[in-house]
Amino acid sequence: MNIFNLTQSIAAQGAGPEQPAAGMSRRDVFEKLGAFGKKLATGAVPLGATTLLTAQKAVAGTDTVVDILNFALLLEYLDSTFYTLGLESGVIPPGFERDVFGQISKNENHQVQFLQNTIRSLGGEPIEKPEFDYTAKGRFAPFERYSQFLAIAQAFEDTGVRAYKGQAPNLMGHNTILRAALQIHSVEARHAARIRRLRGLQGWILLDERGEGMPAETQPVYQGEAQVTQGGVNLTTVTAYDRFDVSESFDEPLTRQEVTAIASLFLA
Repeated sequence: MNIFNLTQSIAAQGAGPEQPAAGMSRRDVFEKLGAFGKKLATGAVPLGATTLLTAQKAVAGTDTVVDILNFALLLEYLDSTFYTLGLESGVIPPGFERDVFGQISKNENHQVQFLQNTIRSLGGEPIEKPEFDYTAKGRFAPFERYSQFLAIAQAFEDTGVRAYKGQAPNLMGHNTILRAALQIHSVEARHAARIRRLRGLQGWILLDERGEGMPAETQPVYQGEAQVTQGGVNLTTVTAYDRFDVSESFDEPLTRQEVTAIASLFLA
């Protein structure tokens, strides 16, 4: 994945690398790897990757943008319906955790409305909400077992983070829509981190591990997350960080085909 092609249009990178200190937090690791980005992009990146950094990407047409937004809308329908049914089912414990999912549900409903309105403003037609089967043909019982509700919620949010990241480059040139998509992406990431912590996990993905207690069917959500090469450079060879540190510092995108395959498991 070429992270610099996207980030160069959002913020300028900082100064060069510094030697890491023992016991650094994940945030420290990320900041120092990020600061290293400019040097990598201008010096250490192979010629082919450098060309990618400076090439001007063709701007997608309106029809393509509408198609991307409808793809995002499908995911938001999947999420918003899941949380609505979860809150109605009574499976979520009262108190803090119900408050958390109440807020997440509001966010997802607002995102559905935003995407529908944006699609219409572009002259498109929002897709209809499909019928969902959150039991995945009898594999799960998320509205009867809270542990399964949490596991599926984690899978949905981790999918959303990677899905928005995968489509963001296709929206470059449509700055207002790209900015909104990135704002949704960051909210999805906050949801994912909160839900993972409710399950007793760290807030970010380690390598391509789905986490303890996750159904095997959710593994496609995490495939490819063990990536340690960014911008054509294996960061474990140019920094003092190992593959665990590096993989935790970057989320990888999912393609549309990969996301569709994940979502189709829950289509009625």
